Amino acid sequence: EIIKKEVGIIKPVEEKKLEEKAELEKMAEELPVIRIVDTLMKHAILQRASDIHIELIEKEVLVRYRIDGILRDAMTLPKLASSGIVARIKVLSNLKLDEHRLPQDGRFKIETEDYKFSIRVSILPVFDGEKVVMRLLSETSKAFTLEQLGLIEENLEKVQDSLRKPVGMILITGPTGSGKTTTLYSMMEILNNPGINISTVEDPIEYRMPRINQTQVRPKIGLTFARGLRSLLRQDPDIIMVGEIRDNETANLCINASLTGHLVLSTLHTNSAAGALPRLMDMKCEPFLIASTLNCILAQRLVRRLCGEKEKYKLKDVELKEISKYCDLETILKILKQEKIVSQRATWKNIPFYKPKSSKGCPDGYKGR
Repeated sequence: EIIKKEVGIIKPVEEKKLEEKAELEKMAEELPVIRIVDTLMKHAILQRASDIHIELIEKEVLVRYRIDGILRDAMTLPKLASSGIVARIKVLSNLKLDEHRLPQDGRFKIETEDYKFSIRVSILPVFDGEKVVMRLLSETSKAFTLEQLGLIEENLEKVQDSLRKPVGMILITGPTGSGKTTTLYSMMEILNNPGINISTVEDPIEYRMPRINQTQVRPKIGLTFARGLRSLLRQDPDIIMVGEIRDNETANLCINASLTGHLVLSTLHTNSAAGALPRLMDMKCEPFLIASTLNCILAQRLVRRLCGEKEKYKLKDVELKEISKYCDLETILKILKQEKIVSQRATWKNIPFYKPKSSKGCPDGYKGR
């Protein structure tokens, strides 16, 4: 309601003037525009959004939030609000106001008594104008423990054993948005103590961590992952974190670093833990070096959680038949019994399952991941 009210106050501006820096600066400092952008971010934070998408679609501005990994329409605004909103975000991010042809990236912070967020901004020229995507990164939330991330028993022990080793390489794999960076930060939180020097090369730095030397990759000026990693090796590090292994040079430098007395943490874009091995070999890493340096490969996904008001049901024969095409149900049932998750007498037909149930607090039946 606040946003709709402020949009009604915005005065239309001639299209020619939208190219002028002075006019854009004036628009960015107008009270209605400031209130719209501030309210938009507060609303997104209250909705638990991880990203805000602002895109111009012909005659209107579409605002979407990514909540629990799913992109949802939040609101539509009149087209005349677009220029002011984009200009305001550029001012906050210290970007060029009159640059509409090239992509721009920036960052700014918002802080209140209730929360503190770092906002990562990406602006991309598209057919209808400029699209803005803002990633909301909480600076008040504490790092997760490995148990909170979902690691239990044997898997937890394997990861903890790998972290205790002073040398070697730990890789985390999974698709974009599967929480790989969060796991890396959790591992660094465990390893971070006064007797250890931890250095990182990241793109971008998502969270600031005390006592850790974090370097932002800047390809435009030649500071790539490989160049940053090469420089880090002269900084007397005990532990090195590389945000992502993207090329042959970075992969080989990571392996060499782990061979020369360092513990290296990094990520790879593969769909499984096993897929990391051929990926490294594709990057011209020698198989015998991979075998001697890799401590652990961890593959992960983020799964949406059901709300408390979930609906209980039992699997039907048709559903069991369909599921059996993709996995060995007998083996899974055996593991569930060994882990004491289900009783020894349990069968697939009497194990309770749950599905989402819509409620006032959970419109789609899911909350969190």
